[in-house]
Amino acid sequence: MIRILIADDHELLRAGLHKVLMTQPGWVICGEARTGREAVAQTLQLHPHLLVLDFALPELNGLEVTRQVRAARPQTEVLILTLHESDELALAALAAGARGLVYKSDAGTMLVAAVQQLLQHRPYCTAKVSPQVQESFRHPERAAARLAAHPTLTPREREVIQLIAEGGGSKQVAQALHLSVKTVCTHRANIMRKLQIHSVGELVRYAFREKITAP
Repeated sequence: MIRILIADDHELLRAGLHKVLMTQPGWVICGEARTGREAVAQTLQLHPHLLVLDFALPELNGLEVTRQVRAARPQTEVLILTLHESDELALAALAAGARGLVYKSDAGTMLVAAVQQLLQHRPYCTAKVSPQVQESFRHPERAAARLAAHPTLTPREREVIQLIAEGGGSKQVAQALHLSVKTVCTHRANIMRKLQIHSVGELVRYAFREKITAP
């Protein structure tokens, strides 16, 4: 049996994905997650063959979930679904370790084909991206090269940015990440230095612009 985990924070969308995927013989939905942290935890617990992952998840976005899942369980393939039709996002997903990307507007017609490809450990990318991005999915090292010029943030720093952008103060971020307030403040200072950002408002705008989280 092929075990698939679905991660989306909208119940109706999870139900729709579940219905489509269950039409295929031999595929079972082994779990459903509503947040990025749940998606990582359930992947480690349930060992799915494939994670179907919404990009815009709360707590941890799809890119960060992908990085953590692929680091801990490289045998689990990741298919990212997104509303954002962006070449840069597609490249970022590929660089994070996802082998597949489908726009939600195409999910009804492409989802099963995408899953079939990934289960064979072959890449799948929506045809709406540029030919250059399509080529990058065939040669993933090119995506990493194109993103190399971006400021390098640690996984923890990306988590801090997302939680701040979602409205968390230093105390709330510290509680969510099981850190001290002082450590969170240090992370925030390092992030601002790396990005040459001088206020929390600028940091929030950066998070929205880079699609670390949704407005």
